[in-house]
Amino acid sequence: MQATLGQTIQCQGTGLHSGKPVMVHLVPTGPDTGIQFQRLDVMNSPAFRLTYDCIISSPLATVASSPLTPGLTVATMEHLMAALHACEVDNLLIQLDGPELPILDGGSRTFLSLIEAAGRSHLNVPRRTIEVLRPVHAEGRNGSHASLLPGRPEELDLSLTIDFPAPAIGKQSFQMTLSRRGFERDIAPCRTFVNHQDITMLQAQGLALGGTLENALVIQHDRVLNPDGLRFDNECVRHKMLDAIGDLYCSGFKLSGRFEGHKTGHALNNQLLHALFASPENWRFSDGSPPVIPSSG
Repeated sequence: MQATLGQTIQCQGTGLHSGKPVMVHLVPTGPDTGIQFQRLDVMNSPAFRLTYDCIISSPLATVASSPLTPGLTVATMEHLMAALHACEVDNLLIQLDGPELPILDGGSRTFLSLIEAAGRSHLNVPRRTIEVLRPVHAEGRNGSHASLLPGRPEELDLSLTIDFPAPAIGKQSFQMTLSRRGFERDIAPCRTFVNHQDITMLQAQGLALGGTLENALVIQHDRVLNPDGLRFDNECVRHKMLDAIGDLYCSGFKLSGRFEGHKTGHALNNQLLHALFASPENWRFSDGSPPVIPSSG
C-alpha cells in the first residue's frame, strides 16, 4: 500500500548554500498526490508536485523549478528525497519558508529521525513502482556515465564508483540494494564533502555559505580536516550514493531495476531519468496502469 507520514512534523536548520535559516514542515497527504513542495515565504505560491522534468541544471544541489510559479525554485532537496525513497513515503507535502532545505547533519540521518518520529501511515491504495524494462544510459563530462537496467522485481540495486584527484578520496566504490535498514546503517550518516581549496571560490559565488565542519567533510589533499575524521573509509562514495538515491526519487515513484554510475552528479542523474522516460517502451508501472507520469500541477 502507499504511505504518507502519520502526523505533521517540522524542523529548523540552515541552508548549505544560502547560509540562511529555514523552517520545514512535513505534512501528510492523501493517496496518489506524490511528493509536493510549497514555498511559504512566497505569497500565494501553490504547492507543486515534484517530477523529473521539474529539475533544473545545478551542479552542486538538486533544484526544482515550480511549473506553477515562474522563477520559484526549491533547492538542496536530495538528502530528504533519499530518506523518503528509502522509507517508501509516497505522498507528502513539504513546506518551507525559504529557497533551500536545511543541510542539518550533512546527510540524511536527521531526516530519517523526523520520519521515524512522525511514523508512517498506510493508505488504502496500492503503491505503483516504476519497473525498468530496457537499458538506458546517460553520458556526462570527464568520462562520467550512468545507466538504469532491468533488475529484480520490486528491488533497486545500486553500484557507484568515484575518482577524485585528492588522495584523501581517490577511487572508491560501493554497491547496495536499497532498503530502510541498509540506508540507515550504511548511507544516511555520510556527509556532503568539499575540497578545502574550493571553499573561497564557492563562497565568492554565494555558495556553501552554510557549510561547517559539523555538516560537511572538508578535504585538503591527503587529509580530512574534520576533527572526528571519516565515519567510513569510503564515506565520499557513500554520500554520492545518497545523492543518487534522492535524485532518482525525483521520478516521483520507487524504482525497480539496477542503477550503475561512474563519477555521477545531480545533473547526470536527472539526465538519466529523462532517458528513461523518453520512451514508454523503457518502463512500466507495476500495477499495469498506463506509463504516464502525473503532471506537476
